[in-house]
Amino acid sequence: MSVTGNTVPASIAMLKVLEDWGVDHLFGYPGGSFNSTMAALAERKEQIHYIQVRHEQVGALAAAADAKLTGKIGVAFGSAGPGATNLLTGLYDAKEDHAPVLALVGQTPRAVMNSHFFQEFNEDPIFEDVSVYCRTVMTAESLPHVVDQAIREAYKHQGVATVIIPNDLGYEQIPDIAYGSHGATDDKKTPQPEPTADEVDQFLALVKEAKRPVIHVGRGIQEGGDVLIELSKKLQIPLVMTGLAKGHVDESYAGNLGMANRAASKAADEIMASADLLIAIGADFPFAKLVYTTHPFKFVQVDNDRTELGRHHNLDLGIWSDATAFVQAALDRSEQAPESAFFKAACADKENWFAYQKQLQDDTREPLRAEPIYKEINRVADPDAVFAIDIGDNIINSFRHLHVTPKNKFVISAIFASMGSGLPAALAGQLSYPGRQVWNIAGDGAFSMIMQDLLTEKKYDLPIINVITANKTLNFIKSEQDDVAMYHSGIDLADQDFAMIAQGMGVESVTVTKASELPAAFDKAIKVTKAGRPFLIEAKISDARSLPVEELQLKQTDQGMEETLNPTYNSNLDLQRPSSVREFLDSYDGQNLKTLPEFFEEYGVEW
Repeated sequence: MSVTGNTVPASIAMLKVLEDWGVDHLFGYPGGSFNSTMAALAERKEQIHYIQVRHEQVGALAAAADAKLTGKIGVAFGSAGPGATNLLTGLYDAKEDHAPVLALVGQTPRAVMNSHFFQEFNEDPIFEDVSVYCRTVMTAESLPHVVDQAIREAYKHQGVATVIIPNDLGYEQIPDIAYGSHGATDDKKTPQPEPTADEVDQFLALVKEAKRPVIHVGRGIQEGGDVLIELSKKLQIPLVMTGLAKGHVDESYAGNLGMANRAASKAADEIMASADLLIAIGADFPFAKLVYTTHPFKFVQVDNDRTELGRHHNLDLGIWSDATAFVQAALDRSEQAPESAFFKAACADKENWFAYQKQLQDDTREPLRAEPIYKEINRVADPDAVFAIDIGDNIINSFRHLHVTPKNKFVISAIFASMGSGLPAALAGQLSYPGRQVWNIAGDGAFSMIMQDLLTEKKYDLPIINVITANKTLNFIKSEQDDVAMYHSGIDLADQDFAMIAQGMGVESVTVTKASELPAAFDKAIKVTKAGRPFLIEAKISDARSLPVEELQLKQTDQGMEETLNPTYNSNLDLQRPSSVREFLDSYDGQNLKTLPEFFEEYGVEW
């Protein structure tokens, strides 16, 4: 496939466009309908690295994670037929989490299209829904142009751009000229909207009127975490985080209560449930219909995307603005608020909850629980480690127990919540940040879906630390079934020896069943990965449910505020229901946990 005169194969010209946009690796699995691009990848192997995953879903999930971690375009490909459809889960993950991804999809040669040829199907409607841009290439010379435009569209709309390539086009010779449009102007930061003085003053007036204001923080805050802490202190407003904002605000700050909803801190759920003014800043919260509707409150939303304003709740004030710019403007235009009993109570609630979390992390009882595992991860993790967290109970545990700072990279499948996303994200993290420590933390259910790609870690010598928490249960789903009037169904998993499976793939591993075995296991993981090899820790853990803080409910009574238990809690026919909130907390070893009404009474909070 060599260049002839002043021409070049169209597939080579297409790869040069990718290189022009700074793409240095892409994920995929070959097929006959993609061979023209595979030939080009062989010729351009010094410029762009092809990463052979063992399933196209892994490639698409890795590309999505690449985009989330770096902000740059992630690229994955699949051949016609099943290779194409296998991409969809990862592409929908990118769509829902607003990650710029380019999907290159193979198609049969034009001469046999529309003839029911082997693996041929109409790909356009399949990819139209997931894509912000979807085109089938019609001529060889247009191939690099279409790919160049697709990348622009993916960046513009922060979504998936799909290019479908009939295999014969890539072989055709086209003029050997520069087809890419990327230039220095593309590297400029996108101008962000800023609030007006009047908008900020309206916001401050609402805060002054409120008795219990709460800020709900989204990933839009980006590098503005420190400024937000200043505003929180100045206005005496506690902070509740969304999952994607984890690590953007110092987690040791007393006013940072943690996450809301199910993968949550007790303090965050309770304080949000008591708010009379909720201020969402740069937050896309998919559980708003559950959490925002528990009680009436005034609602302020700040977002740099005007289409988000009012999406999750009726607005009292909507402000089109960059999150950090708004926070800085509010800080500049506000006066120091008087000491707030509500803010004090919120901080005390958070401190009580954190003491409980430490108690769980220090628990050495058997069978092994998940919390001591996170204590070890926090002990050995590098300050700038990359954390890829799979879907399931590890989302709850990482939100509660994993220490993440702005120096770290933290990636999850947030809105689409695709099981099996942890290992692909770790592949992306190691390839995009080759000098950094990378973690894949997954449960046995999620890891089983994609564990074949341990081979990818081995093949490319990617020193990823894989932590697999195995309890023979789809525990996240089991917890949901706990609160439905049914018998547990379909959640038991057949046990398997993940450490032995890893060894069969050439990946060193260890199994732990006791808290006392954890330090040595994690020390070995660090030693092996520092030597440039992947490692797997299989932790056989309990299937005990973590304290479901979302089951606590607050309501106003003539006497003040009352905290009760959701009537559906433990309605499963296999379980017994506690008789009180106190019994509920104690059943999770929470004898030292206080209820929110106790904190409100202690600090004299008005209701």
